[in-house]
Amino acid sequence: MTERGSARATLALVTDDFAELPRPSGEFRPDGPLGWQGYDAARARAAGRTGEEESVVCGTGHVGGVRAVLTAFEFGFLGGSLGERTGDRLEAAYTYAREHRLPVVPLVATGGSRMQEGMLALTQLQRAARQSELTRRAGLAQIAVVRDPTTGGGWATLGAGADVTLALPGAQVGFAGSRVRPPDADPAAYTAEAQVAAGSADAVVAPGELRDTLALWLRLLTSPSADPAPPPRPLGATGLPDTGWDAVRRARSPRRPRAGAYLDAYFTRRVALSGDRCGGTDPGGMLCGFGEHEGRTVAYAAQTGTATRPAGYRTAARLIRLADRLGIPVLTLVDTPGAANDGEAERQGVGPAVADLFGAVAAAGTPVTTLVIGEGGSGGALALAAPGNTWATPDSYFSVIAPELAAAILKRPPGEAPAIAGQLRIRPQDLAELGVIRGLS
Repeated sequence: MTERGSARATLALVTDDFAELPRPSGEFRPDGPLGWQGYDAARARAAGRTGEEESVVCGTGHVGGVRAVLTAFEFGFLGGSLGERTGDRLEAAYTYAREHRLPVVPLVATGGSRMQEGMLALTQLQRAARQSELTRRAGLAQIAVVRDPTTGGGWATLGAGADVTLALPGAQVGFAGSRVRPPDADPAAYTAEAQVAAGSADAVVAPGELRDTLALWLRLLTSPSADPAPPPRPLGATGLPDTGWDAVRRARSPRRPRAGAYLDAYFTRRVALSGDRCGGTDPGGMLCGFGEHEGRTVAYAAQTGTATRPAGYRTAARLIRLADRLGIPVLTLVDTPGAANDGEAERQGVGPAVADLFGAVAAAGTPVTTLVIGEGGSGGALALAAPGNTWATPDSYFSVIAPELAAAILKRPPGEAPAIAGQLRIRPQDLAELGVIRGLS
C-alpha cells in the first residue's frame, strides 16, 4: 500500500503557489444535522490532528504553468468523508472554476460519505456530480488524481467521473471500502493497478512523476484549436500498387510501419488515454490519447493492425467526445482487418461499440482527420474514418470486406480472391478516383 500524504503535502507535490479559496460560511447545529452524540468532539479531534476544519481543501495554483482549481481531500479528517460542509466547499470551488474558465484537479482520498450526517451526507454525492457535469458542459477539463484510499461515492463521482483519472501506485481504489466488502473479496481487485487494467483509470503515476505528468495533461487539455490536424506523411512505400491484390499484400506486410511509428513521428510528446470506463481495455488494438504536434494539441485514436476489440471502439469514442468538448482536433489512423468477430467480442457488445464510435465521429463538431495507414477492413475500419476528410498512404487499402471473405460470400473458390481484390477497386488511387478519400498522403 502506498504511503498516505496529507492534503497539504499533496498540494505541495504538484504546485508551488497554492492559494486557498474563501471558505463558504455556515454554522453547524450542535453535533451536526442529526444531533449525533459526540460528533462535535470527533470533529474537534480531527481538526487538532490535521490542522484542517473540514475534509477537503480547495484553492488555485499553477501546475506546470497552467492555473487550475485544486480540491485536495484530507483523509486524516474523519477518513476524508463527505459531509454538508464538504459539499459546500466543493460546490464553491467548481463554481469558481467555471467563472474563471479554469480546469479542475480533484486530489481524492476519501472513504465515502460521513455516517454522522446520514442521508444528508450521502446526497453530497449528487451535489458533487452536478458540479462535475456543469463543469464538463462548460468545456473545462477535469483531471483527477486518486490517492490512498479512494473508495465509495468519492471514487464514483470525483475520481472515476473525471475526464482523465490518474492514480498513485498501490493506492486502494474501489467502490467498496475495506470494511464493507464481502469477506472473500480479492483485495487485488481494489487497487489503482487493477482499476487501470479494468479500464476505469488511465494510468498509475509515481509521486515523483506526478507534477510533470499532471502538468503535461493540463497543457494538452487546455489548448483548443479550430484547425484540422494535418495528415501524417507516409512512412512506408511511396510507389502506388499495380493491382488490388498488390495493395492487400503491401498493407499486410510485417515490414510496413504501424501506428506506433506514425505517432512517434507525428508528436513531440504525448500521453495515453486508456480504457473504455465499462470494464475493458484494448491496448493491443487501439491507441488513444493527446499529443503535441507543431506546437498545438491534437487528440489521436489509432488502430494497430489487429482486429479491434469492443473496448477499443468504446475508448476511441470516449476520446473523440472528450476532444470535442474541449475543442481539440482529432487524428485517427485506420489499420485493422476488421472488428473482432469471435464469440467473446459479441458477448462484449462489438456491434453497439462500433455503432457508438460511428455516432461519436458523426456528431463531432471538432475537426477529425483520418489517415489509412494499412488495412481498411469493412465497417470496423470505417467507424474510425472521418467523412470527407480521409486520406491514405500508398501501402494501404480500404475495402467493403476482405477479398478472401468476399470470395466466400460470393461462393467462389479461395483462389479467386486476388481477382476479386481488383474488382473491388480497393487501391489508394482507386479510392481517390471514387471519392472515398480526399487523396494520398
